[in-house]
Amino acid sequence: MGPVRLALLLAAAAVLLGPGGGAEGLYIPYNTSAGVVKGKLNVHVVPHTHDDVGWLKTVDQYYVGSNNSIQGACVQNVLDSLVPALLKDENRKFIYVEQAFFQRWWRQQNDIIKDTIKGLLSSGRLELINGGMCMHDEATVHYIDMIDQTTLGHRFIKEEFGLIPRIGWQIDPFGHSAVQAYLLGAEVGFDAFYFFRIDYQDRDTRKGTKELEVIWRGSKTFGSSADIFAGIFPKNYEPPPGEFYFEVDDDSPVVQDDPLLFDYNVEQRVNDFVAAAVAQANITRTNHIMFTMGTDFKYQYAESWFRQMDKLIHYVNKDGRVNALYSTPSIYTDAKFASNEAWPLKTNDFFPYADKPNAYWTGYFTSRPALKQYVRMMSGYYLAARQLEFFKGRSKSGLTTDSLGDALALAQHHDAVTGTEKQHVANDYAKRLSIGYKKAEELVSTSLACLSESGSKSRCSSPKTNFGQCPLLNITYCPHSELNFSPGKSLVVLVYNSLGWKREDVLRIPVMSDSIVVHDSEGREIESQLLPIANTSLYTRDKHVKAYLGASSAAKPKFWLAFPASVPPLGFNTYFVSSEKKSASVSSPSSLYSQGSENSNLQIGQGRLKLQYDAAVALSLYSDSKTQVQANFEQKYKYYIGQDGNGSDPQASGAYIFRPNGTVPINTDSQVHPTILRGPILDEVHRQINSWIYQITRVYKGKDYVETEFIIGPIPIDDGNGKELSTEIITNMATNRTFYTDSSGRDFIKRVRDYRSEWKIEVNQPIAGNYYPVNLGIYVEDGSKELSVLVDRSVGGSSIKDGQIELMLHRRLLHDDGRGVAEALNETVCSIDQCEGLVIEGKYYLKIDPQGEGARWRRTFGQEIYSPLLLAFSEQDGGNWVNSHVPSFSAMDPTYSLPENVALLTLQELEDGSVLLRLAHLYEAGEHKDLSALASVDLKRVFPDKKISKIVETSLSANQERAAMEKKRLKWKVEGPPPGENVVRGGPVDPSKLVVNLGPMEIRTFIISFDHGFTQHLI
Repeated sequence: MGPVRLALLLAAAAVLLGPGGGAEGLYIPYNTSAGVVKGKLNVHVVPHTHDDVGWLKTVDQYYVGSNNSIQGACVQNVLDSLVPALLKDENRKFIYVEQAFFQRWWRQQNDIIKDTIKGLLSSGRLELINGGMCMHDEATVHYIDMIDQTTLGHRFIKEEFGLIPRIGWQIDPFGHSAVQAYLLGAEVGFDAFYFFRIDYQDRDTRKGTKELEVIWRGSKTFGSSADIFAGIFPKNYEPPPGEFYFEVDDDSPVVQDDPLLFDYNVEQRVNDFVAAAVAQANITRTNHIMFTMGTDFKYQYAESWFRQMDKLIHYVNKDGRVNALYSTPSIYTDAKFASNEAWPLKTNDFFPYADKPNAYWTGYFTSRPALKQYVRMMSGYYLAARQLEFFKGRSKSGLTTDSLGDALALAQHHDAVTGTEKQHVANDYAKRLSIGYKKAEELVSTSLACLSESGSKSRCSSPKTNFGQCPLLNITYCPHSELNFSPGKSLVVLVYNSLGWKREDVLRIPVMSDSIVVHDSEGREIESQLLPIANTSLYTRDKHVKAYLGASSAAKPKFWLAFPASVPPLGFNTYFVSSEKKSASVSSPSSLYSQGSENSNLQIGQGRLKLQYDAAVALSLYSDSKTQVQANFEQKYKYYIGQDGNGSDPQASGAYIFRPNGTVPINTDSQVHPTILRGPILDEVHRQINSWIYQITRVYKGKDYVETEFIIGPIPIDDGNGKELSTEIITNMATNRTFYTDSSGRDFIKRVRDYRSEWKIEVNQPIAGNYYPVNLGIYVEDGSKELSVLVDRSVGGSSIKDGQIELMLHRRLLHDDGRGVAEALNETVCSIDQCEGLVIEGKYYLKIDPQGEGARWRRTFGQEIYSPLLLAFSEQDGGNWVNSHVPSFSAMDPTYSLPENVALLTLQELEDGSVLLRLAHLYEAGEHKDLSALASVDLKRVFPDKKISKIVETSLSANQERAAMEKKRLKWKVEGPPPGENVVRGGPVDPSKLVVNLGPMEIRTFIISFDHGFTQHLI
């Protein structure tokens, strides 16, 4: 210790020593009032916590602080301790993100605390940013779910506090989508968007060029009109290097500024802070940088952080080399904007993400495929259920769709649908979805009963008809249809279509009898077909029914009954299934063949599309007589051996990371001959690929695509290897390393193998590093034709070789990949006392089109995959259904349907009786020669029985008027010449004409009020 320091200490001790030799306390008033200072480096100190709504613990366990043997975390403590900490100093600030937690906490507070919180929010000392129920994922989520969960949070904030979040804060998702930037950023009114996880090579490049902060132009269609300022954190979303973690039990040195105590370190701590600031400033443009002071579940005792930050701000500003201030991302964004800087431009997205050379986070695109499918099924169901809730009239005290909406919102979290949570947490998400579904199912059944008994013309309070539904139809379980119909009785099948256009499809339900006849709502017999149910499907059914319901079903169905259905837009049609004596009029049995090796080529397909198989039953020729497309292709399976982490690089393949250690082709068992089923409606080829893969290929007479159903699992692990199963479609198309994948089910983005458009990639993982998320589909083209594959859930996909598309369908791994979940991705299903690896059932769809024509199928059929027909079942006794029920219904004008390039995303009655309406144009600019054009929707014909008294266009998340949002959004400068653009958007809606115009890719959101004196609502 130097002589000056020693003298100061001795002098202080002499002053403070009172009678009896004791020392008096030394009060230091900390000056934390600094704002932005021109000409200095301004360090924006942003206190925050990152609270996962489920990961290692369930959302409720995180909230109340239970199950701490897994992780010591209690969100209730964070929010409780935050209030007195903020009140202690008016300059302190804090941001909070996850509305699922905040709303739980808010409901439990008394009026005094609520008033205090409102004061903190209105003064800007507490800011709610991002504002969704969770911090949603951006790879494995569908854009409709992203919108819905964000809307839930944003509308609560607006209604409760009168506030509108203006900053996106996606700091933990594992890569970032273009849809997030322009749709969940610019279109909800955000001025900026901050995040962390981009490829380590990309980050290093951007540090060198000072391009961690950019203008992100995520939409080719909207161009600069949907630009958003994007800030990428230089290392992570935690405090800067130099040890600035101040939780009660953290190891970082506190600021010890009492000269009477040992370990005085003010100078050292100030130097550490300044050094971190200067280092970050060297890779950042302008004289503003952000320190993210917090991380996962921090501020359990908020004062322990604020005490140290008060001291740092005080002493750093006394030092004078830099200026430190309490701040928020909003304040930081405004400072960046005020600098009048022109920023670098970023296009496309930030996938895939790698944090090390052998650590590509592309495994989670497929992890937990059954949960991913459940989320997708519930999402489409929620869309339909809200429509039916509106048609019936929202109940103020009875059944609503709210529980399902809340469960779906949680499931979009970046450790939920991603499959990167612990198993017991995945179970919790599924349980919440199931509870929400059961409530919505009852509402749907009641609404359909009301509509079928009275249509939309009269009131309905207590319908007499009982409708049942079959959520386990994908495992061939539907008790309502598995009946031996007695004479005079028939099964009523009500088919609801949630799309805005008329729909033609083929229904398949399991039945017991081989003497079945189907009639439509006008009594006409319609063609139908019986297909024997495969033993593999029956085994899957028995196993899962026992696991889910605790008991085996009494009898097994023998056949799938297939028949065509035609359903009006936003409406239903009714069909009747009954038992008849065997005659020419009963359902046609399928012709069954077994293809042995001695047979020659075979062909399936009764309509325009035909598939030719060679003698080995490998697909060889696809031909469409209408488009004249012919193409050879082959479909195979293979698996990647999951790296176990025992090599020189200990990185294993796990829930997050895909790191293959070799590829094993799967050869079809030549001893098991395929089965071919032919009939008047569809043909099927059944193939037992091996002992744990069963596949059914379908070609429908009236359809122009190939449907492939797969049953996969349990994936064997008795050889000690984890396995990641992919299917691949192989053609001779010359695709020049190029393929296209969707962004969250919306825009398609061009991908080039082993290439990144904005930085030079060093290829360390040629397979995993070329995998991308696929939510809607993937396609390749060669100048003359396009090969498209659409999916029924999120999967990982790629084109590893020219002319090839592959999809990863299932993963079962034996090692943790070291990213925090501390659990191998080894899912099992238990029945009684026996547990086996997870079995999944799913579908993908394939079509080959002339060049430039594939978009129509991808968009139209992609919407039909997302919104399948909803089936409800009842029983008719005596043939009097049509006398007491409305057999067919459409909420729209019977002569009207939405244009084929427009989808109805949301039709939902809100709590105040107003209606939330969202319409989406399905095509990008230039995507299709005819359909990438301005589209019009006539609301008078969408709601023919109601009179619209008021219509207000809002932001995407329905929390502000659109015109006001556009007026106040910041317009950023971009480096380079201005773009030559021709952005087409629909204009204001004339309240007398009520016609909504939509430009390509445009989603328009409205709050509508109806004249209830005119409206004939059901209740």
